[in-house]
Amino acid sequence: MSSEVVIIAMAALIGLGIVVLALLRGWQSWLALKELELTAVHARSARRTDNPPLNDPPPVASARIELADLKERIRKLEAIASGVDL
Repeated sequence: MSSEVVIIAMAALIGLGIVVLALLRGWQSWLALKELELTAVHARSARRTDNPPLNDPPPVASARIELADLKERIRKLEAIASGVDL
């Protein structure tokens, strides 16, 4: 009886190991895909400009930051125009 339990436990452990390895392989492939997408976006933006700095964030992130900055400026200008003191 105890040998049957050991065999079932070993089979379950081996099965779990196979599942974990498959998930790890899928995770690594997904990360590689995302890295390729980011480098493609960065390469497209590099082709549009002459010499972009290497430390610039991808254009999507920088566009979001710039948009948030513009919204903040508009909010401050509207507050000044309405006479509210910030």
